[in-house]
Amino acid sequence: MSNENDAYEYQTSDAATSWKEVAPGVWRLRIGSPEGLAPLALIGAEPDIAALGLMEATPPPFRWSDITVEECGNNAKLMVLPLDGQERLYGTGLQFMRSNQRGRTRYLRVNSDPKQDTGETHAPVPFYVSDKGYGVLVDTSRIVTMHLGSTLLTSDTDTEWIRDRNLDPEWRATMPSPRVEIKLPSDGAFLYVFGGPKLRDAVARYNLYCGGGALPPKWGLGFWHRVPTLHTDEEALREALEYRERDVPCDVIGLEPGWHSRSYPVTGEWDGGRFPDPPSFVRRMGEAGFRINLWEHPYLSPDSGMYSKLRPMSGSHTVWGGIAPDYALTEARAAYKEHHLREHVSLGVAGYKLDECDGSELTNNAWMFPDHARFPSGLDGESMRQLYGLMFQKMTYDLYRAENRRTYGLVRASGAGTSSLPYALYSDLYDHKQFIRALCNASYCGLLWTPEVRKARNAEDWARRMQTVCFSPLAMLNAWGDGTKPWSFPEVEGVVRHYIRLRMRLLPYLYTAFAEYREKGIPPIRAMSFEIPPGQLSAASGEGAGALDTTAGAYGKRRAREWDDQYMYGNDMVVAPLVEGESEREVLLPEGVWYGLESGIRYNGGTIIRVASGVEHIPVFVREGAIIPMMPPLSHMPSNGAKTELHLVHFGDAPGMCMLYDDDGETFDYERGGGSWHRVSVVPDGAGGLCGRLEGEGELPPSYSRIIWHLRLTSLV
Repeated sequence: MSNENDAYEYQTSDAATSWKEVAPGVWRLRIGSPEGLAPLALIGAEPDIAALGLMEATPPPFRWSDITVEECGNNAKLMVLPLDGQERLYGTGLQFMRSNQRGRTRYLRVNSDPKQDTGETHAPVPFYVSDKGYGVLVDTSRIVTMHLGSTLLTSDTDTEWIRDRNLDPEWRATMPSPRVEIKLPSDGAFLYVFGGPKLRDAVARYNLYCGGGALPPKWGLGFWHRVPTLHTDEEALREALEYRERDVPCDVIGLEPGWHSRSYPVTGEWDGGRFPDPPSFVRRMGEAGFRINLWEHPYLSPDSGMYSKLRPMSGSHTVWGGIAPDYALTEARAAYKEHHLREHVSLGVAGYKLDECDGSELTNNAWMFPDHARFPSGLDGESMRQLYGLMFQKMTYDLYRAENRRTYGLVRASGAGTSSLPYALYSDLYDHKQFIRALCNASYCGLLWTPEVRKARNAEDWARRMQTVCFSPLAMLNAWGDGTKPWSFPEVEGVVRHYIRLRMRLLPYLYTAFAEYREKGIPPIRAMSFEIPPGQLSAASGEGAGALDTTAGAYGKRRAREWDDQYMYGNDMVVAPLVEGESEREVLLPEGVWYGLESGIRYNGGTIIRVASGVEHIPVFVREGAIIPMMPPLSHMPSNGAKTELHLVHFGDAPGMCMLYDDDGETFDYERGGGSWHRVSVVPDGAGGLCGRLEGEGELPPSYSRIIWHLRLTSLV
């Protein structure tokens, strides 16, 4: 790369000839001579060696001699890894169409709105994890193609699977393969293997090696509302205050493209007509308890004050007539940060929605610089496109970190190594079931996803979408184009208000789950395969069952159930959303006793149950013995230093224990001893009953004024 002092420059070591354990349970191999900038170097997060050292020791999942590198033409290399017959593979980024990637070929290019099951997506991550308990990562800025048991050598072809499609119902379009083939860039890449022994351990090691999970500010976990794109300051304030009038919690107001003086391409500067006094607007919103989040995309208009400085540091091609700055350059990043600090952050703006850093060939219009575009740093268009979303997350995160302020935002492109960055992905797609599947799939690769709500066909669709988003990493209504409100369907306004208030009540539980993500690497919202053993999950999946769907193409569509329509919400809850048109569903519960969070019905786990639920409820289940930290349904998160009640809600008759995390919720002072962990337990009291205990530093966590215990509940009150 051209700038020798660039902090992002990727340095390679001397030629490596063998695997090296670079952290406990993490092994690395250098293949070829990787050049340029790769994701882990770009993010630059230090592996959490201490946390990795506390995990169960694990041997390598392979004999290293079983992994081979082959030449495959055009100077490309093929990495080959072994694969067992029944092994399930998950990951490869934000995938919408399926969870088990076994038997699929994944072409991992950044692209918006993936409507086909090719692997292209907003956040393609060349990382897969096996239900046998290991993970594999390719660290490169190039497009990677993974053949995850979808190819078969002549020497490996078992005649047992050569069948007569005319007569044999067991004929398969994808025959069982004993290998994963990964096509690598011609210059090579770094390959990482993450040990287990379980799937959840392999994912945790990946996240901890990438710096640990993101810990958002407390306000970021409240409810978000994005106003219509051309709203003025007064219109945005009136829309925000209606939340207060209707007793609906809200913490963040998002401004869409209309806050810019020009957009598509953008200026990054306030429109003087709609926002004549930005400092006053941000201050008034803050006084009412609202943080401001600003939409932007990377492509700069000639009318921007940044244009003349960044034009010489931009790529060879424009997008919508705007330049694409090369943020691999130190000077370009410095110009961006100086401008954003002066124009936004210093006013109190809380964060950004980083849109359209993905590009598109999959929608009605193709827009993006091409793969052959040239950039001053030496990156070409292919690498820049794969890295652009990572660059914007990293720049804005660093901007706030330098001010000792935490941020939480939205991004439309991401990739490997981003576990520590506080951004949730979103999409212009709008299939509710795919949104739920994305919640599950994001958990395999250090990604967060919001199934944002925009509009609905009817009141039922509206309520069901709102229920799902309230049990997600970022709960948001995006009214940019439709002007919708939580109360847009009056017949379910009470239902929607109830779940937004319930999200606020559950914030101590959710915040603790994010703190455990930071320290232990386990995602706060995660797929069922993290909780349910592979054998039980396979038995519940009906492998090979189902009728042939001839409308799905020439080879039909017979799929096993993947249970990717339900998920863990923290350690002790299972969420099983319903979508429009559904009034009942099957749920696969982990072992143990479970209670309907709001119904109070008792269920035995380790099996499939069937539940019915009207539109007024989403099926949520809580583990017996669980202790759920909760708070009152305030209109917004209290500011730093303010205190509220802490409700410790215990379920069932069994003793239990949980951890509770607290800090100021806004700064990075927790890294210097400013956070606290408390052990919460419910134990026998010696008289046939139960009593609660809170143990930790100080009598109470600093954000709470008093504790209220609720013991032996079977449903929320």
